[in-house]
Amino acid sequence: MTTLSPTPAPQARKKTTTLALRQKKEQGIPIAMLTAYDYPTALALDRADMDVILVGDSLGMVVLGYENTLPVTMEEMLHHCRAVARGAKSALLVGDMPFMSYQASVEEAVRNAGRFLQQGGMDAVKLEGGRERIEAVRAIVGAGIPVMGHLGLTPQSVHQLGGFHPQGKTASAARRLLEDALLLEEAGCFSIVLESVPARLAEYVSARLAIPTIGIGAGAGCDGQVLVTHDLLGLFDRFTPKFVKIYANLHAAMQEAFAAYLADVRQRAFPGPEHCVEMPAGEWEQFLQEEGKNGSE
Repeated sequence: MTTLSPTPAPQARKKTTTLALRQKKEQGIPIAMLTAYDYPTALALDRADMDVILVGDSLGMVVLGYENTLPVTMEEMLHHCRAVARGAKSALLVGDMPFMSYQASVEEAVRNAGRFLQQGGMDAVKLEGGRERIEAVRAIVGAGIPVMGHLGLTPQSVHQLGGFHPQGKTASAARRLLEDALLLEEAGCFSIVLESVPARLAEYVSARLAIPTIGIGAGAGCDGQVLVTHDLLGLFDRFTPKFVKIYANLHAAMQEAFAAYLADVRQRAFPGPEHCVEMPAGEWEQFLQEEGKNGSE
């Protein structure tokens, strides 16, 4: 019988830090970031040498089935953060602060940000907004918690924005976005996500900042890129944003696998002998003999 040798464990790599991301920008090395919401995905991303893993509030839509990100709670975020932290040891882990976890007061923002590190195993937090969030950003950073900003299309403001539409398409809107980015940098953000903004504007903003930008639907001129993993893998079929590149169609593969399993079960083709546990013949014969005796009594 051929025995398979165990797959060697991947070599441990150095933990990615916010300083490492800053150095990548200075060296012109693009930063790669993806989302994860569970242990196996986090483990796979870490083994792929992903720089940053974001536990995004997008889990509300792609994992929990909500219509948007607004219903996601702190407890749901922390639950998924802990799972990701168990799987990823090298990537920088960023927890997405959900709607109303930082908007009500600066004190509540700091408290909830701290929970992501203390209870969720994250290395940093992300929150949406510009000038209106500066006090919260300063306070969170002042508490020793790294903050990633998020400008452009901010999903938690979907009703205020009138839907999921690109932002920064006018001169005045572009000026405001640049000003917000500079304010977030001054407040202490270590990085800023730019979502669904014109590529030339994202490149200009990236050049003006000393901290790295992470683009999603913002062109190749950012210092890094992020996508929702379920979009990349073809696992979320409600809609696909224009800026997504689909690298696999796992939803179709899953359906095919499920259909094949169903057919095997109905045709009694599964389980086969190779999937079953057997008794020694002598033990089975003894069992039948004893059953026969018991049945005749």
